[in-house]
Amino acid sequence: MLQTLSFSWSGLWRELSLFARLVKIEHSVFALPFAYIGLFMAAGGWPGWGLFLVLTVAMVAVRSFAMAVNRLVDERIDAQNPRTQDRPLVTGRMSRPKAWGMTLAAAVVFVLACAGLNTTCLYLSVPALAWSGLYSYSKRLTWLSHFWLGSVLGLAPLGGWLAHSPVLSIPAVLFFLGVTFWVAGFDILYACQDVDFDRTMGLHSIPARFGIGHALSLSTFSHVNASLFFLLAGWTGGLGWIYALVWLAVSIVLLWEHTLVQTDDLGYVNLAFFTLNGIIAVVLCAGVLADIFGPL
Repeated sequence: MLQTLSFSWSGLWRELSLFARLVKIEHSVFALPFAYIGLFMAAGGWPGWGLFLVLTVAMVAVRSFAMAVNRLVDERIDAQNPRTQDRPLVTGRMSRPKAWGMTLAAAVVFVLACAGLNTTCLYLSVPALAWSGLYSYSKRLTWLSHFWLGSVLGLAPLGGWLAHSPVLSIPAVLFFLGVTFWVAGFDILYACQDVDFDRTMGLHSIPARFGIGHALSLSTFSHVNASLFFLLAGWTGGLGWIYALVWLAVSIVLLWEHTLVQTDDLGYVNLAFFTLNGIIAVVLCAGVLADIFGPL
């Protein structure tokens, strides 16, 4: 009996590890810092361990749900793209029934976590799941899919704010807009890798629709907007000189990001996509916290 129990736990851990790889759990670094920004700004300080932990669970759950749906919907496409052929669903290391089961479990965890926050978050949990799940179909419909993805991650600061104060505020909306343009900008860069594949498959993206040159310009335009919205969000939220300095540093990094990716050289796309933008999210959050709590 002990051997059976041990094997069951081992199998569960294996499936959870595969699911974490499927949804790229490490990419939670893009959304979590902005959820914390909304939470700490709404609280004006430390919100308490309860809210902090429940919000963290909610954010990881909804992001895992959205990414898993994307992988399930795109399995056939991923199998034909050399860049994505090693994903667990494509290789068969994870079955579709198990992936769907864990996806539904993530949705349930998200709804329960929202219920643990407040009634407003509970009421909005299902629409949030629907919006994040429907993104997976957007590349079949419109080249504006990058901004749809951006709006999904843009829910993070709104959710963080509503978790503490269930009333929308101008700073939270401005951070939503900032994140929307920020994510759209780097997702356009990332999509440049698949321009030929997307055209062959009839998928919509800005690089496939307008070409890489125009896509890079639109990505830069998006990040200029993101920088301005982040500045306005801090100003309307009453943040001071610490956040202003961090915002300036983040804006410089965004500018540098666009010097790394050129029309004829996409070799640094992954650096621009993951490393730099992960740093941007964490540093911007650190700037907000430093301004709220004051210099040490």
